[in-house]
Amino acid sequence: MQIGSIISRAARHYGDAPCLREGDRTITFREFDAATNRLGNALVNLGLKPGDRVGVMLPNSIDCLVGYYALAKAGLVRVGLNTRETIEDHRYKLSESGSRAVIHNSDLDLDCEIQIDRSRLQQLIVEGDSAPCAVDRDLDAPYRLGFTGGTTGRPKGVILTTRGELSEISAFLSDLMPDIREGDIFLHAAPIAHASGAFFLPAIIRGAQSLIMSKFDAEQFVDLAVTTQASLTFLVPTMLAMIMEVPGIEKADLKLRRIAYGASPISPRLLERAEARFGRIFAQTYGQAESPMVITCLKPEDHDRVGSCGRPYAIADVAVFDDDDRALPPGEVGEIVTRGPQIMAGYWNRPEATEKALRNGWLHTGDIGTMDEDGFFYLLDRKNDMLISGGFNVYPREVEDTLMACDGVVEAAVIGLPDEKWGDRVHAVVAGRSGLRSEDVLTYAKEHLASYKRPKSVEVWPELPKSAANKILRRKVRDRIIQREKDKNTAEGGQNA
Repeated sequence: MQIGSIISRAARHYGDAPCLREGDRTITFREFDAATNRLGNALVNLGLKPGDRVGVMLPNSIDCLVGYYALAKAGLVRVGLNTRETIEDHRYKLSESGSRAVIHNSDLDLDCEIQIDRSRLQQLIVEGDSAPCAVDRDLDAPYRLGFTGGTTGRPKGVILTTRGELSEISAFLSDLMPDIREGDIFLHAAPIAHASGAFFLPAIIRGAQSLIMSKFDAEQFVDLAVTTQASLTFLVPTMLAMIMEVPGIEKADLKLRRIAYGASPISPRLLERAEARFGRIFAQTYGQAESPMVITCLKPEDHDRVGSCGRPYAIADVAVFDDDDRALPPGEVGEIVTRGPQIMAGYWNRPEATEKALRNGWLHTGDIGTMDEDGFFYLLDRKNDMLISGGFNVYPREVEDTLMACDGVVEAAVIGLPDEKWGDRVHAVVAGRSGLRSEDVLTYAKEHLASYKRPKSVEVWPELPKSAANKILRRKVRDRIIQREKDKNTAEGGQNA
């Protein structure tokens, strides 16, 4: 089975039904199939060969999806680029992947042999040969290159295969969104270049329409969901928190039947508020770049297990290992590992990193967690983010979840700062509603956290730094504070000289 076959089959099954809608523009399943054929053939005619890497840097749009699946049909390897990242980020990823071409939305030189801007792209979509474009590739050959988040260094290219993509689609349709059906409207509010794009193929297989927001705005999301009576969506928890602050959200006439969420942890308090408003319609998916979107799934009916990321998808094995790669029994804390057809083939040109991550057939996620007696998994934190304060292990996520329940707090990041006494001094940075005070957050923490987990200090910022996928970046929070302290010490040293 090839990815391009999914597009062609949907055209036969659903014909002139609406497939994609962006603002006032709508194209049918048949038109989408034709557009991807023409662009795929045009790219081949430019001299691109099967296996060549092609970067795609486009905002959420119909053109973006046409680009993605034209590459699939032409046997080319997509290198996803998020428009919210910097030009330097794009150039690094294009260079790291050895991309021969880039499809982009700017007039900047991105150091590629073939550069296709938006107007040239639209010309190729119109003028390309209309014959079916169907270059087969081996199921285990590179289909696309994702990139890690770069939270611990430069992002690594992740080799993802057709087998993995088909497995992800199957997992979504069997576990995460089994009731997606013809006539549904899936509202794409998160970046298509990141998690939201994973929901397009499940939608097209079932004949659902994909409604695309060019960029996320909480009030516009609510308005669009009301006017279109959208049935399904995917949100990052940060986006859900913003939606819950929209004036009138309690009375909005929404018909959402399933809200999937993931990409970062959700606080129990936010989930409690959201379920009170929307009902028990939330489904969590836990994955990572190396096992995109598919490790465990927490179904709506299981959301009484507070803090759980769910049970393994049907296609995935998941376990908890100790530092010697031995499986741990329920209740023991260790590293989450997974294996199955959904995991990466390896890191692009990083054999040592691949060997470290893929051991004995298991992907080592770098996430610390545990499993209960019923097979539900619980994430504590990233292995590299754990703090040791006064000899005790402190998991930032646990502290963040507690602070998020403090009235007025919308975002929280907990980091460790160097301290002679404690080793890591627990420090929190929060953002939220007007009038939020650090002393109130400290008081709340004192009442709800053990002394060794309690932040020794709290700052209130207007907002916290986030990645292009709307994940809060603890590393940037810490770097900013460390740099601020260095600058302060330098200034004080100069004054005392």
